[in-house]
Amino acid sequence: MSKFQNKQLLSNTVISFVQKIIKFYYLIPLFLILSCNGNQNKEVTDNSKDETVETQTENTQSVNESKSKSKESKVILCFGDSITAGYGLDDPDQAYPAILQEKIDSLGLNYEVINSGVSGETTAGGKRRIDWILKQDIDIFLLELGANDGLRGVDLSETKRNLQAIINSVQKQSPGTKIILAGMQLPPNMGETYTSEFKQLYQELAKTNDLAFIPFILKDVGGIESLNQSDGIHPTAEGHEIVAQNVWEVLEPMLGGKIRIQIFSSLEKIYIVILKMLFSFLLKLVLTI
Repeated sequence: MSKFQNKQLLSNTVISFVQKIIKFYYLIPLFLILSCNGNQNKEVTDNSKDETVETQTENTQSVNESKSKSKESKVILCFGDSITAGYGLDDPDQAYPAILQEKIDSLGLNYEVINSGVSGETTAGGKRRIDWILKQDIDIFLLELGANDGLRGVDLSETKRNLQAIINSVQKQSPGTKIILAGMQLPPNMGETYTSEFKQLYQELAKTNDLAFIPFILKDVGGIESLNQSDGIHPTAEGHEIVAQNVWEVLEPMLGGKIRIQIFSSLEKIYIVILKMLFSFLLKLVLTI
């Protein structure tokens, strides 16, 4: 066999090897994705079995709830006023808590978002009902109150005391619960001093209590006519999409469930290792020719 034929044979061997490596390269993500889906299906099956047992001792309403939610779901509770309640919307599912649930479900995270918003609620009203709310297990507590205090001109020291009392109750009765404080701002017609101090009290509470903080929950929505209902205060469905995103920017890092990102980050590392091995092998082959 001639020297040229030897080189041609070696070249064909290298090409065949590279093709096999490339096929393997693309099979890795498929394998991992199928593995993840298998685990998720197993979890769904196990949870379904647990729910079947529970339904034998609960009423009809509980049966329906157990079918839709896993008993192992962690709870995110949105505790607020009409903004959280979705006042004026055609469908409660258009309010930001429901939009957050959609985001969470799309990521395959095991969290249930509970909407505990009451239209017209003040910080005093929230203070009165917080003990009842805390009878359930809560993993993340979103506190969105104070706007109605501000619009009614309630003394700022009272608003601050009530919010602090709510925070204290959560920390005392549910020490493991993470708290997110949603900041609020007022329209300028309430007076420059009042509106400035109102905005600042949220900043102070977040800093004093070391809370996760949303500076202004109505950022890019408040004061924009097209994103608010006819009253100029309550967001439209489109406005709630933006509100949900404002909340999501603070909430997402707290969920600890960026599973898919972690998987593909690991894949990237695997790819780099494979490529290094491949190039090293090819270099050795070229040098031997």
